Amino acid sequence: MSTTKKDITSALMRGADSLRDTIDAANYKDYVLPIMFVKYLSDCYNEEVEKLEKEYSGARPERLERQKRYLPFRVAESCNFKTLFDQRYAENIGELINMAMRQIEADNNQQLAGVLNTVDFNSENALGTKDHKNAILRTLLEDFEPLDLRPSQIEVKEGQVPADVIGDAYEYMIGEFARMAGKKAGSFYTPAAVSEIMARIVNVQSGDRVYDPTCGSGSLLIKAAKKQNASQVTIYGQEVNGSSVAMAKMNMYIHEIRDAKIAWGDTLANPAFKDDDGNLLLFDAIVANMPFSKDKWAAGFNPGGEAVGSGVKQFKMEPSLDRYHRFDWGVPPASKGDWAFLLHMIKSLAIDGTIAAVAPHGVLFRGSAEGKIRQRVIEENILDAVIGLPENLFYGTSIPACILVFKKGRKTDDILFIDASKKDENGDLRYIKATNQNELGEKHIDDIIKAYKNRADVDKFAHVATLEEIRENDFNLNIPRYVDTFEEEELIDIEEVQKSIADLKIEIAEAEAKMDEYLRALGL
Repeated sequence: MSTTKKDITSALMRGADSLRDTIDAANYKDYVLPIMFVKYLSDCYNEEVEKLEKEYSGARPERLERQKRYLPFRVAESCNFKTLFDQRYAENIGELINMAMRQIEADNNQQLAGVLNTVDFNSENALGTKDHKNAILRTLLEDFEPLDLRPSQIEVKEGQVPADVIGDAYEYMIGEFARMAGKKAGSFYTPAAVSEIMARIVNVQSGDRVYDPTCGSGSLLIKAAKKQNASQVTIYGQEVNGSSVAMAKMNMYIHEIRDAKIAWGDTLANPAFKDDDGNLLLFDAIVANMPFSKDKWAAGFNPGGEAVGSGVKQFKMEPSLDRYHRFDWGVPPASKGDWAFLLHMIKSLAIDGTIAAVAPHGVLFRGSAEGKIRQRVIEENILDAVIGLPENLFYGTSIPACILVFKKGRKTDDILFIDASKKDENGDLRYIKATNQNELGEKHIDDIIKAYKNRADVDKFAHVATLEEIRENDFNLNIPRYVDTFEEEELIDIEEVQKSIADLKIEIAEAEAKMDEYLRALGL
């Protein structure tokens, strides 16, 4: 019987259920996804070994062993999921899982470094006392044992390969884990609809370099790189959270993207990707869902560890502290790092490249240093479009956000504004209103992309603002200044309202008289 996407997501959900009440929902992914990944690697490796055993059935054993060494990756028998499953009642099962994962990394260091060593499966602090921890780990192994992830057993649709099905299930569950984690999910997950919009905007072509400086789980990067079925695309991502780095590397591997470069570290203080001269590497397409208004974003630039709020020596971020000259146009405030990330992306953008970045609305209108930076960016003719999104769309925050589009080598100096947070010409919302999390449907996505490509005024939806308009607004980019979504209220007929009030008074008087009559009849 073939394995479907639903089978895979069901197994992942069973794994999450096994952890319920023991660890925080935000950490489900840290335990469930690595176990599933070991199952995936084991099943794929076992199938390849079976093929070799059939092919070399009559050959000498050493020939078979030599051919095994040419396989894309190796899973030693002691690390195989089946071996772990058979040992699930062992007193030291947590230690055995740790050892297996470390060994898989060591045997495949070039491809899997940093993927499976971020979580301690033997931690009583995280998983409870020994007996409780062992029961959870045993159940977790049992959750995945029936799942057959051999490529030959994956049910695919036309145009799909097994990696597409497993990858889609993996990304779907990242979304589900984000939903369970709630506000703690903002650091690793971008809603699929927002990723789709950004992927269509950057429009990656064959041979492009694609980059996400705050890549989280890597799903946004994969969506951007694969949207146009472009070949020979090189993927780069950096992420400061170790758990998210591991998730991103697993995500890439499952999607059979084996050459992705995912770095761990502070993108602002220690950018990982540089050219041969030590300058920032330039990218053709950049996508990002950066942390909103990150506080203390410049802490990594503090060379002497000076105090920030008190003490003898105060630290103040200066442009000279950044060897890459990203802040020559201005230094963002210490408590709001939005423009710090945006300036990093702009500095990392190749000529004719495109950036699509999610940002809070504050970057559009806040003054002081941010206002000066915004003015310089506009005057340099880099900002291409501002797309307002509905509120409550992201798991990390309920506030509305926007997508900023930057381009170098623009042929025009106007800026397109799109407001996708209100109603369309028929009075219908431009998004799907939901109890917990609002969503964007396919029509809503298509409307945004159509407006972006057409670059023309659409009543209550889109406006192409001239540079003169922007100047008249003192470089304030608040969307309502450019897209009028005001809805006129119906005129009230005062005489009709007064007549209705008079009629209501008569009806109330008649009802009270009737009530008095009933009360007298009852002797009350």
